[in-house]
Amino acid sequence: MVKLVLLHKADSIYEDEPDTVYDFPRRYLRAVEEAVGDWIVYYEPVKAGPRGYFAVARISRVIPKLGVAGRYLALIAPGSYLPLDREVPRLIEGRPVESLLADGEGRPTIGGLNQSAVRRLPEADFARIVDMGLPQDLERIEAARYERDADAMEDAGATFARPVVERLTRRAYRDVAFRRKVREAYGYRCAMSGLQLRNGGGRPEVEAAHIRPVAHGGSDAVRNGLALSGTLHWMFDRGLVSVAEDCETILVSGNKVPGDVVDRLLPRDGKLLRPAHPRDWPHPVNLRWHRENVFGQVSPEGAAPWEGCAP
Repeated sequence: MVKLVLLHKADSIYEDEPDTVYDFPRRYLRAVEEAVGDWIVYYEPVKAGPRGYFAVARISRVIPKLGVAGRYLALIAPGSYLPLDREVPRLIEGRPVESLLADGEGRPTIGGLNQSAVRRLPEADFARIVDMGLPQDLERIEAARYERDADAMEDAGATFARPVVERLTRRAYRDVAFRRKVREAYGYRCAMSGLQLRNGGGRPEVEAAHIRPVAHGGSDAVRNGLALSGTLHWMFDRGLVSVAEDCETILVSGNKVPGDVVDRLLPRDGKLLRPAHPRDWPHPVNLRWHRENVFGQVSPEGAAPWEGCAP
């Protein structure tokens, strides 16, 4: 197995869906087949945008692209895709992050491998990119982000140095990374109510909800997430609210949610608040899965959050 860098451009002729599939031509087939079962890093080239290295994932298998001669699809292992918390630039202090893109003196080379959409990535380079983009102590950083007391900071220097792959596969770590990216994409506002609430310490009250749960084939991509208040997150997971086929209109299970609750929780226009960048908008496929598998089909357990509240 071998690790790779895969170039991705939003306006490419190739039909990539970074968290599920990577579309590529025959000339890269051997390299991608060698990477099956191993990890890759996604990279946005300079001409396509400023992100640089922006996500990691693992390739599960490679198949021919039906109906297109000379094209193949690298299928991404379910649950492996993870955006970097901090996007990593191609150059740091004038030197390429990828050692294979540097000359003998560490300076950037021109042409050649730089033009390749699929590049082999040495293990040390992979670990360096992950360490810069997904810090070892990300969980502590998030826990202490809005706290200034001694309890929050007492373990500041005691982060356990976990191997890179263990970090990428540990659910608790991935949940923190997912939450940070989703809340940031929505400006810390609830996508359904539009409210931006913070507690006394400045901590956002909004949560990050998976549209399609990881346990059911969903990914940790921002486009599989919605920033929701606690109550609306509860309602979304129980099928009381969803989003229509237009990816904008909020749906409500009318026979299960009282009208006065709708009036208090949702905006008058009934429209979803979406992130500033289109690449972070909820994916239509994920929303369809929620409508078809959750909306109106899950019975709420226990009392609803609004029950017992004064009108």
